[in-house]
Formats: sequence, structure tokens, C-alpha cells
Amino acid sequence: MSVHADIARYDVKSIALADEGKRRTEWSERSMPVLRQIRARFAKEQPLKGLKLSACLHVTTETANLMATLRAAGAEIALCASNPLSTQDDVAAHLVRDHGVHVYAIKGEGHETYYTHIAQALAFGPDMTQDDGADLVGSLHMIALNRLDDLAPPIRKWVEGLSSAERKALVGAVRGSTEETTTGVIRLKAMAKEGVLQFPIVAVNDSSTKHMFDNRYGTGQSTLDGIVRATNLLLAGSTVVVAGYGWCGRGVASRARGAGAHVIVTEVDPLPALEARMDGFQVLPMSDAAAVGDLFITLTGNLHVVRPEHFARMKDGAIVANSGHFNVELDLEGLAGIASERREVRNMVEEYVVKGKRIMVLGEGRLINLAAAEGHPASVMDMSFANQALAAELLAKEWQTLGNAVHRLPVSVDQEIARLKLQSMGITIDTLTPEQVKYLASWDAGT
Repeated sequence: MSVHADIARYDVKSIALADEGKRRTEWSERSMPVLRQIRARFAKEQPLKGLKLSACLHVTTETANLMATLRAAGAEIALCASNPLSTQDDVAAHLVRDHGVHVYAIKGEGHETYYTHIAQALAFGPDMTQDDGADLVGSLHMIALNRLDDLAPPIRKWVEGLSSAERKALVGAVRGSTEETTTGVIRLKAMAKEGVLQFPIVAVNDSSTKHMFDNRYGTGQSTLDGIVRATNLLLAGSTVVVAGYGWCGRGVASRARGAGAHVIVTEVDPLPALEARMDGFQVLPMSDAAAVGDLFITLTGNLHVVRPEHFARMKDGAIVANSGHFNVELDLEGLAGIASERREVRNMVEEYVVKGKRIMVLGEGRLINLAAAEGHPASVMDMSFANQALAAELLAKEWQTLGNAVHRLPVSVDQEIARLKLQSMGITIDTLTPEQVKYLASWDAGT
């Protein structure tokens, strides 16, 4: 379907950047053997032939390899950014020029442009979507529920130009969606609980080969990479406060300790707080940690984790960064309200002065691993995007039998992705003997 026939083919910084984007994408592809095997099969079987797919993802070299895989499967694709600072402009140009992807993404784009790009991805008229944060799905559901006032102005303006029949057709054409991140899955499960989901969702983040590796090892390394690139901070000997001890928080805490930092964890849930303590980390409320931390990193998925009362207690020179999906974890409006001065002191570093003390905020409070660095290493995104590709295939084949709920990929898919990853690493493991299989399936063997 087409709900906006005159949609621009792309909006990127410069097509002239495509050569560099191609070189960097090829470099990432070397570390993505699982996705490469899926792409080879997709090229033969064409499971997405004739389908239009709109994706709202971080526009990185790893994402480019996912887009190439989906194109090999036969899909037409529109891609927009899932964060204003997460686009790699050379990669966006490469995808347009070399893979025929309709890309709407520019690093550093403003609020209006960001949502205009989401509107353009929706105007592509998708048969399925891929999300990292549920912006596409959320917008589609606001349209379906006629909650147009809850849409960002650029999206609302476009939707208001559609007839009632066109709006209904836009949402009705979507067979399903995949969701990449914890924050998006939380939103989608809330929608399912309210009974408002219009189509099935595959929660890629729920796959073990995604969250156990991407969230922990990917976020752990890339977050500190972004912070170090932005600040040239020495982690050894510093006190790092990690807000949230989910899979992402675990990864950051572990990597920071490995770099020689003293790590403090803050939590609101007693179970992960207890786990953090048993893992050897100090656990404190944010109000106490604020006075002693040198570096603060939020990874909770919630808003206003660090508030004015916390900023006011921080020492001179404290550095604050966010690695949660949305830029709501740091109450920057509240910080601006208590600051007497505010200035950029280096790229991706803004200094606020509060009662004579300097507080450094990194990357506008957005995902620091993508704002100031390149995001997760390709070798871990290999598994995450293998899940995305196989989730798209599942929706294409089984969308009519899946209910309007949040689903996860079968455990067998998780195991196959892990097997392929081990194989690519040259690692073999044991297999059960027939005797062991029989024993594990029995109940009467005794002691």
C-alpha cells in the first residue's frame, strides 16, 4: 500500500559519504558470521519477498548488515533512526546508494526532524516494522486509537492529512513488529496488558542470545567506550556509580570494575540489589552515592533517576552519563533550573555549575555509547540481529496464527543462534548420550 505517494526517497547528510560507510560496514560484517549465514539462506529462499518493512533502529554499521540481510530476503525497506544522536551518516549514505534502502536519518537531527523521519518511515506503508524503543509501533497505535494529540507534531500533521480509511488501512496492513530493546518491550507488554495491541509483536530482547550478551557485554563495553572517548577519563581509581542492575547494569559494573574502578550500584528492586552485593559491589541509595561518585551512569529505563537533589550533592567535576534508551533518566531540566552557568567544554560534554561545583553531562543525556562512540561491537550484534532477521521471517510466515500479544522466539531458535556462534568461534561442546537423554526424561530412576 502507499499512503503518501510523494514521500522522498531518502534524507541523509550526504550521499558523498557512502564510500566510507561501505568500508566500515564491510569491516563489521567480518565479525557477523551468524547473520552472514542467515543472509545466504535468505537470498535463496526469499522469505520476505514482496513485503515492505519500516525499521526504527540505530543507523550503525551493524544495522547496515541487518538491512542487507533483509534486502537479500526480498524486503523493501525504509529506515529511520531510533535516537537523534545514534546515526552514522556515512552508513546512512551507503545504505541508500548501495542497498536501495530508503533512509531518513541524520546524526544530531533536531526534535522536529527526528519525528518527521518517523512519519516518513510510516508513510512508506509497511507490512511489518522493526523497532528499538517502540516509536513506530507506538505511533501506529496512537493512530489506531485516534489519540492524535499524543503524537509528535510532525507525525500528527501527516496523519491529519490522511482520510479515516487511509489511517485504518495503514495500521491494518501491518502484520506485526519486532522490538529490540528492554524499554520498548516494557511499553509493548503494557499495551498488551491493556488489550490495545493491534498486531503481534516479537520481543527480540527476550531472547537469551540477545539480552544475555548484547545487553551485558555489548552495553558494558560500549558504554565505557563512549564515556572514555568523550572525556579521556581514567577509570582506574575512580568511583563509578551504576544506576540499575539489570543485564545492562551488570555489564557496565563488571567492565568498570575490570578497569580498576570502585563500583557502587543503586537499585529500587531488592532482588537485583542483593545480587549486586553478592557480586561484590557496594550498594547505596542514590542520595548517598551522589556525594561520593566521580562518574554516574544510568541504565534503568525509567525517568528522573538522577534529580536536582542528587546533582546538588555531587562533588566538583562529577561526570554524568546515560546509557538507557531514552534521554529521560537524567533530569536535565531540573539540573538547568539549579545551575548558575552552563556551557559546552568539549564535544559531547556540557558543564553545569551548581553552587560553585562543576557537573559534566555527556551526550545531552542520550545513549552515550552511540552518541560518543560506535555502539556495541559487531560480534555481539551478530546474535542480536540474527534474532531480528529470524523474527521478521517468523512474522512473514506465521502472522495470521500469532495472536495480538508480545511473543518471544522459540528456545530452539536461541539455541541454534548460540550453536552457530560457537561454531564460528571454533568451539565444540559435548552432546548427551542416549543414556543421559533417557535419564533426564525419566522420573522413576531413583537415587
